[in-house]
Amino acid sequence: MTNKYQSEFNSWIEKEKQAIELIGIVGQLWFERSIELVLFRSPLFDVSSSQILATHQYAREISNKDISIYDTLDIAKAIKNSNIAPSRIDVGKLLILWVENHQKYSSVHDFVIKELAKHIGKGKKNLRKRDVILYGFGRIGRLLAREIITQTGKGEQLRLRAIVIRGNDNDSLQKRADLLAADSIHNRFKGTVSLDTEHKTLIINGQRIHLISSEEPDKIDYTKYGITHALLIDNTGAYRDRANLSRHLKAKGVEKILLTAPAKDDVPNVVSGINEHTINLQDEHIFSCASCTTNAIVPVLNLVDNLFQIRKGHIETVHAYTNDQNLLDNYHKKARRGRAAPLNMVITETGSEKAVAKVLPSLAGKLTSNAVRVPVPNVSLAILNLTTNRTLSLKNISESLKHAALFGDFSEQIDYSISKELVSSDVIGNSHAAIIDGPATIVSKDSKSVILYIWYDNEYGYSRQVIRFAKKIAGVVRLTYY
Repeated sequence: MTNKYQSEFNSWIEKEKQAIELIGIVGQLWFERSIELVLFRSPLFDVSSSQILATHQYAREISNKDISIYDTLDIAKAIKNSNIAPSRIDVGKLLILWVENHQKYSSVHDFVIKELAKHIGKGKKNLRKRDVILYGFGRIGRLLAREIITQTGKGEQLRLRAIVIRGNDNDSLQKRADLLAADSIHNRFKGTVSLDTEHKTLIINGQRIHLISSEEPDKIDYTKYGITHALLIDNTGAYRDRANLSRHLKAKGVEKILLTAPAKDDVPNVVSGINEHTINLQDEHIFSCASCTTNAIVPVLNLVDNLFQIRKGHIETVHAYTNDQNLLDNYHKKARRGRAAPLNMVITETGSEKAVAKVLPSLAGKLTSNAVRVPVPNVSLAILNLTTNRTLSLKNISESLKHAALFGDFSEQIDYSISKELVSSDVIGNSHAAIIDGPATIVSKDSKSVILYIWYDNEYGYSRQVIRFAKKIAGVVRLTYY
């Protein structure tokens, strides 16, 4: 028994050593060549060796393949030694193909060269860095700031240059810095945050960001701060129609506007990965990322509709409470929302079915929706009760959704959980728009309807969707291998 203990422990130590070596290669690729390695969309950069091994365990469970840290390290070395252009590469897909086909290749290097042939060559992708302005610095604004800074890498994609706030006296600025550095839900920022009160700037991980005080969006001259051709992300929710959002375009230095809320009138509502191809990103200057719920349900609805043809359905959203609600009972212009959010489940309306119709016109008139606000500060759940024209089974819909989560076009938007113990707090920090609760799926006896449970981090998951679309608007999307 003692020998077995020591043997397993020694094996773990060797794996830790491999993971530490992998961390070094991942960092080099990221900072020197704008190549990002992930494992089934889980980050391999800025994580511990134990986290990397835990991610490998998840990868083995979800794929049912013998995925090894040793193979991952060999593939990472091969990528390092190849002339790969700026890319985001999921080594999970490479690992599965290597496990299944390694006997066909003389070396890992030959395998990588063949699989990543479209990524080889410096001229394959030339990135042009793009300045970003955050207009507002609330819950979403601070998460966007954290994530843009974290994803800066070599500095060839989005660069956060300014944040517009109300009031920039020293006390206000210090509070803003403190709120960015520590968050009750998302924990401390894994980086450095300091404040230069003399120059009204935040220095985050060595990047200087101007803090501009203004309540008149069209009166700001961003070029005074060296900011040009910027993408401005409005996360205040104060302006939602084209007329008011267009005021940002009158400011010097701004080229594109992205709203982090559902837009009104003819402003295009976009769910990244689903319908951006229907819009001319060059000619249009104002966009909306719709709502967190829309981003969570649309990828799943789109997939189910393509596979099984949705005839009708109902969406019930079990949503975390928000700042719009009262902490204690008090007046509120909307029904029920005046009651204490941490103490009550509150039935409220949602425009989910209308929002879905804007993004997926084929589902217009087929869905109904409602919402319940519940006493949790973050992570929500959408329950999709769908009737289909085509016959389905628990096996085929589960395998289809799982495959979409692991490979292909929906892999950034959809995650698939096989855990029977998943609860809301486990979803905090998940980068996907939607996490399908596989074991909770129910198929009716007549095989014509299905109930899907879709978790989503309505703050962080949504923020990642915003950044995905922001990169597409800004034209700084790297080559991808998923």
